[in-house]
Amino acid sequence: MTTIHVDDIALGVESFGDDDAPLVLLAGSTTMLSWPDALCERLAAGGRRVVRYDLRDSGESTTTDPQAPAYTLRDLATDAAALADALSDGPAHLAGIGVGGMVAQVAALDHPGAFSALTLVGTRPVAPGPPDDDLPDHDRATMGRLFSRHMPDWTDRAAVAEFAATGAGILGDDPDAARAVAARVWDRTPGTAPPVQMANQLGMVFSRLDCTPRWRERLPGTEVPTLVVHGRHNRFFPVGNGEAIAREIPGARLLVLENAATVIPDAAAGQVAEAMLMLG
Repeated sequence: MTTIHVDDIALGVESFGDDDAPLVLLAGSTTMLSWPDALCERLAAGGRRVVRYDLRDSGESTTTDPQAPAYTLRDLATDAAALADALSDGPAHLAGIGVGGMVAQVAALDHPGAFSALTLVGTRPVAPGPPDDDLPDHDRATMGRLFSRHMPDWTDRAAVAEFAATGAGILGDDPDAARAVAARVWDRTPGTAPPVQMANQLGMVFSRLDCTPRWRERLPGTEVPTLVVHGRHNRFFPVGNGEAIAREIPGARLLVLENAATVIPDAAAGQVAEAMLMLG
């Protein structure tokens, strides 16, 4: 892992594969570990240079005040374009997962020359908050269970990992995998201050971001080949959100993972990697 500075912002990055291979840039949600090792390794084996990175206020990237971020969604999109330019002479295949998928949509629209392809995983075409009337909202019963839990002691690594595992079980993801990832995220978080740990684990900084103006109406102007990946059992952003994105973007391919929820399980890594590699 290393740090790359773009426009006075430090972004923590990790690379897989040949540095001279075409670049696949992975925007996490919000930590780079949102992207499973198995997928990164499959993409690298397919002849790509894979770079996953932390968004601001997470991991090894610039952390200031996750409770009051002094930047917008469009600033995060600009980070992606600047990072692609710093890493490669040519455009990059940009992929975003969850809220990182929102960053990726805006980046592809605001900086079309920076990207050669777009993959959007488990995301939706509008900002955090109430969705458009035609988009399915978070599953209410699931959200009730998820957010009625007592918060853990964010300074206790084991408690944080167990909190992640129980949350994964509620969402339909693998608790053991979530426990392991949460422990890795905890180890990479710059300090044990509860707001920083919470931001790294839950991406709560996004609830405080300025995500205007809307971008959904601009999606038909997307200029690059696009893959939309969505878990059939995603209760946080139900699959109708991915279906809507695929309808809005001309020529987009929709790949529904029948046995997945909010994350890409290792069992689906090969299928997703193959679909991404087909985009170029």
